[in-house]
Amino acid sequence: MNDKMKNLVVRTLSGIVLLVVVFGGILWSQWSLGALLLVMLVGGVCEFYSLIEKQNLQPQRALGMIACVMLFVLNFAFVCDDIAILGKGHTWFAAGAAFLLLSIPLMFICELYRKQANPAANVATTITGLFYVALPLSLLLYMPIIGRDEWTPWVLIAYIAIVWSNDVFAYLAGMAFGRHRLFERLSPKKSWEGFFGGLVGALVASWVVAKLLGDEPMAWLGLAVVTVVTAVLGDLVESMFKRAAEVKDSGALIPGHGGVLDRFDALLLSAPFVFVYMVCIF
Repeated sequence: MNDKMKNLVVRTLSGIVLLVVVFGGILWSQWSLGALLLVMLVGGVCEFYSLIEKQNLQPQRALGMIACVMLFVLNFAFVCDDIAILGKGHTWFAAGAAFLLLSIPLMFICELYRKQANPAANVATTITGLFYVALPLSLLLYMPIIGRDEWTPWVLIAYIAIVWSNDVFAYLAGMAFGRHRLFERLSPKKSWEGFFGGLVGALVASWVVAKLLGDEPMAWLGLAVVTVVTAVLGDLVESMFKRAAEVKDSGALIPGHGGVLDRFDALLLSAPFVFVYMVCIF
């Protein structure tokens, strides 16, 4: 077996395992969803800070990670039925919210003692990890309940299926018809033909989703358009970070796929836009 075929086998097998883990974690319970997203958060933040460090900057890993995890935990407390009784007024919740609020000014104070060459850049990149990775993954916790009377994990499954349908159809259309480069500076292989192929695939997937969930098809078709546009931009944003760090992959956690950011880059930038769309339309 040559190296190319071996890599294809590894990529396929790890993709199947990833699919089972992601879908299983979402469907099992709110706690398993929380655990899945928390693992993704920790892995994604570590990868992001590693990319930044390759650019001769020094983000505050420990304080940044604690702030990211705290943001996620506080959002999880809002949506999880089992601990909703704790509420916003509970002591631990108030303490967590206070720490999250103070974590940013604490980053400036820490830079006084780190004696780094670029303190402002260090603080900025630390905070970026919070908004680039932790916030989008926290917003995913709300998708199963937006516009629903009860927790409906299939909504989140449907959103991820649309993202991945876009990826698959964009790849196939780009391979078959790609001629006009979409953003050659950051991603030489992406084409406008691939973009529209991915859009068609996402629209078909969204229409199927609407029928299966018994929802209004136009709402899901609109969601597909928002998803495709922002998902493509999300992929380009991660490519921008990797090019600046001069690396091919953000990590090696997923064999054949790279790291968390490589696999979920489209979702990270897309999630906030889709969240706002769902709140307004669903």
